[in-house]
Amino acid sequence: MKRLLSLTLALLLLLSLAACGGGSGSDSGSDSGSDSGSGSAGSGDVRAEDGYAEARIGDLVHSYFMDFSVNSAYTTSDYHGHTAPEGMKVLVVNMTIKNTFNESLPMYDDDFQGQWSASSETDEFAWPITEAEDGSDLEVVSEEQLPAEYELAVNETRTGDLVFDVPADEKDFSISHLELFDDDSEGDTFFVFFTAEEQ
Repeated sequence: MKRLLSLTLALLLLLSLAACGGGSGSDSGSDSGSDSGSGSAGSGDVRAEDGYAEARIGDLVHSYFMDFSVNSAYTTSDYHGHTAPEGMKVLVVNMTIKNTFNESLPMYDDDFQGQWSASSETDEFAWPITEAEDGSDLEVVSEEQLPAEYELAVNETRTGDLVFDVPADEKDFSISHLELFDDDSEGDTFFVFFTAEEQ
């Protein structure tokens, strides 16, 4: 199920990038003044429009169940003793998540997926390091890290790190989130794009 979700998110990302290519002779650095729910850098509040939203570091993203934001992101060779496999590095994404729903939310750190360039020779996504190859949960390596599974009470806010193993040659990433409902239907898709700082 998680692999299917990954493919869905990757396809949505590719389609969104193709749709954002711009017309002939357009200036990619210009701002048309129309947000269309895509959330350009510094826009503050981001909501989905037509099933999709795009945000940047510091933007507050509003989904059906929660508000969330990416506060910072960096890559490193070591995160509290965790080192990435050969040819990889560690991506650390600090996030704040607030339950805006009307009941407690069961949360999983793989509600958020790390993604990078579709031109990479490896997979274009990663689950947090708290998920083993067989899908079982692994222990966190730091108290600063979001656990594999936790619960947010109504109106509760939690800040912590999501940690991913990513290709060593990548620097531009996104965190994606797809709304999933109890009846197995899918809602809006959200991407937060950023360039990770090197540490």
